[in-house]
Amino acid sequence: MDGDSTGTIPTNLRLLLVIEEIARAGVPVTPTDVNVALGLPKPTIHRLFATLEEEGFLQRDMDGRTYSPGPRLRTMSGGILSSLRIRTARQAILKRLSSEIGETCNIALPDRDAMIYLERVETEWPLRIQLPIGTRVPFYCTASGKMYLSSLARTHLMKYLTATDLEARTPNTITDRDRLVEEIGDIRAQGYSLDREEFMRDMIALAVPITDVNGRLMATLAFHAPTQRFDIARALEFREQMHAAARDLASLVSDGG
Repeated sequence: MDGDSTGTIPTNLRLLLVIEEIARAGVPVTPTDVNVALGLPKPTIHRLFATLEEEGFLQRDMDGRTYSPGPRLRTMSGGILSSLRIRTARQAILKRLSSEIGETCNIALPDRDAMIYLERVETEWPLRIQLPIGTRVPFYCTASGKMYLSSLARTHLMKYLTATDLEARTPNTITDRDRLVEEIGDIRAQGYSLDREEFMRDMIALAVPITDVNGRLMATLAFHAPTQRFDIARALEFREQMHAAARDLASLVSDGG
């Protein structure tokens, strides 16, 4: 929309274009940031943001200046990713991966304060960990959540850590902020994340990012397993299969299914 003037953007498109620019940015934005692309009068862009916030499509961040997708917009994006055509192909990829690894695989989406399980394929083992679709799990102590945290700019990561009670879910939960920042830095460098019994006793997990066409994390792919069957060394043997499946899943969205 670069170069558009007020007169070239129909009124009924303006809200959609604001949402599009917010999605493209991938980080919290101000009305001024968005208006660089849209070129609307200042009162107009602020009115559009106020409408989207009031209706739940945007929400103001802790700094009081920037905005992120609100609950209605997040629900809408999850619905798009769950469309039947995409879901059928996604299930096939997850089933193939689960069969290769022999454990439950899942896809999770970042929400405001937690990862939400969007999809999963269960292992056939009678002993399995029940985390059904719709389950919300913390960022700081899960493989998927830490993978998401590694995609944040440092300023946003530190805001999250400052505002979050790093409750010890197990004896292995990382509750020291400096140590968690170091762990997240390692995850960013290596491209995968581990849960070493940090969320639940006797459960480990490995997660990789599912990225959009711009290389930004839009979801995570993970598998988890009881320690009776898996240890970390064995989990790491499946990194390449996980990354390959994540690429296949990403192509479903970028190619339209």
